[in-house]
Amino acid sequence: MLATFTTATPALAETPALIDPAWLADRLQHDDIAILDVRSPIDDGDATPFVEGHIPGAVDAGYPRHSWRSEQSGIIGKMPPVDALESLIGDFGVGNDDTVVIVPAGTGPTDFGSAARVYWTFQALGHDQVTILNGGYQAWLEAEFGVAKGSETVVSDDFEADLQTEMITTSADVENAEERGVQLIDARPSEYYEGNEKHPAARVAGTIPGAESVPHQRFFSNAETWRFDSERVDTALEGLSLSDGQRPVSFCNTGHWATTTWFALSEVRGIDNVGLYDGSMVEWTADESRPVAVAKQGLARILDFLGG
Repeated sequence: MLATFTTATPALAETPALIDPAWLADRLQHDDIAILDVRSPIDDGDATPFVEGHIPGAVDAGYPRHSWRSEQSGIIGKMPPVDALESLIGDFGVGNDDTVVIVPAGTGPTDFGSAARVYWTFQALGHDQVTILNGGYQAWLEAEFGVAKGSETVVSDDFEADLQTEMITTSADVENAEERGVQLIDARPSEYYEGNEKHPAARVAGTIPGAESVPHQRFFSNAETWRFDSERVDTALEGLSLSDGQRPVSFCNTGHWATTTWFALSEVRGIDNVGLYDGSMVEWTADESRPVAVAKQGLARILDFLGG
């Protein structure tokens, strides 16, 4: 916990997945609140550097500058080893009894994905007292609450993980998706799903066969500050053919955008056992034997069949 939080308080009630600035402002002096500021260059989220302004008591936990993800066997964006995450989180002053508030910049959907990925990481480590400040630092400024400047004194704590392996989907799970009752959900913008764009680290363009498209950016409203809009979830998920008993698993390029769609399904819609394939298309396409579906190639095959 942070040295600046000294007031003893009872344990917080169950924490909502999304909070507004007023919720946080009411709890700034609680000694079991740990605020992680994950602003980064993503979506220009570092336009105001941490030292020039941040929520009082927050820790500079910038993403991806800190090791919230790692490269493993040449695959970027993977979940780091548990012991590395325990050390990272403990160094931020977070203990197992703390409620973690994740603060993005509030500057775009990809910026929110940073917060969603950190949120998912805590959940995967068995720590469910975690929430995201909706609208991030921009929402805090709009609400005209006070800010601090400079750095914060952090006292490290001990954080012990309880890994929830069911939250982590592997390539083997994806290869056997149909027989395992898995519905794959591609969280990337449609141009990636259709095969018109690809991530630089992916071997080829396209999507995983059988995947349905639910672009991550559908979940947001923007009135100068980008907020996750819970009222848009049902509309964004319209047309998703998820039958009873199927397990949804989201993916993208590197397991970043996909955590937003995971968040919508699991934390907002309340669907049980939603998975995240953190290796996503970069890992999937690294193996040349794995199939890739490309919409425009599929159309070409149909035209060839018809003699077009």
